[in-house]
Amino acid sequence: MTLNVLVITDQREGHLKPSSLEAISEARSVVERSGGGSVTIGLIGSGLAEAQKEAKSQGVQRVLLADHESFKGFSAAAYAFAAERMAAKLSAPLAIFLPDTAMGRELAPRLGAKLGAGTATAVVEIQPGASGGLQIKRKVFGGKATETVNLLGTVVLSLRPNSFAIHPAPAGDPPVEPVEVGELPASAKGLAVERVISTRGDTPELTEAPIVVSGGRGLKTAENFVLVENLAKELGAAVGSSRAVVDAGWRPASYQVGQTGKIIAPQLYIACGISGAIQHLVGITNSRCIVAINKDPAAPIFKVADYGVAGDALTILPALTSLVARNKGA
Repeated sequence: MTLNVLVITDQREGHLKPSSLEAISEARSVVERSGGGSVTIGLIGSGLAEAQKEAKSQGVQRVLLADHESFKGFSAAAYAFAAERMAAKLSAPLAIFLPDTAMGRELAPRLGAKLGAGTATAVVEIQPGASGGLQIKRKVFGGKATETVNLLGTVVLSLRPNSFAIHPAPAGDPPVEPVEVGELPASAKGLAVERVISTRGDTPELTEAPIVVSGGRGLKTAENFVLVENLAKELGAAVGSSRAVVDAGWRPASYQVGQTGKIIAPQLYIACGISGAIQHLVGITNSRCIVAINKDPAAPIFKVADYGVAGDALTILPALTSLVARNKGA
């Protein structure tokens, strides 16, 4: 079965997010495993010159571009209108991939409804179906279970960040085709995100970071949280926290990892002074590797950890940070 895949990308400050690169790479892989077809990148936004260059280097057959003032701020209704226009340019069988970011999770069901397509979010595996279509695995119940679904016809999938490898892209120079949108109809107008204000500084986004270092009440004081930040800086990691840290006012809610915070799936998760309450464990269950540092050897976090250090995080973190800094270039 041949397959045509359209990847609607997500950008940050004019550049493709790593989660978008994952989706593009997986699209190339799925097309190859399906027996052929094409991969098209869809760019929606305003001022996308750099993103356009990045898209052309991803080894795809075509780039569709909706670069217009109407898309300066993210509006699910407006983006769905543009994505529908892009989908109309591709022939069936058609699959539409999006990163499972805040944008992708809101856009996927809208687009699926417009196209009458089977839709799935939080997808972690994609395979050609035995009877045609695609067989997908997706996380459900906050990541506590995995569901396998067979989808036929046109499908819309949002791919969970850090679940797919980014493979080197083959050389190519795909054509860039502008998508005319004209004056948006009333149905495509609505509230838009004008700007995003980050409280996290220069640290990576929690839900997309390949490495996350989190701190808990075992750090004793808010001032000691800098030990977590120092290690994260050396690793190029995102900084997270337990709910107890947020409740204590040490860090804002945007740092919270867990069922009532951010659900994450990094390659490496380092929990420092976190005992492992169930709501926190739900948020980290999809991490590839979990390292726990806690002075209580009976802490629940050790039951899910791949590696554990039973010791005081206030002593271990400075030593670990120094070790990482000395060996960073090795």
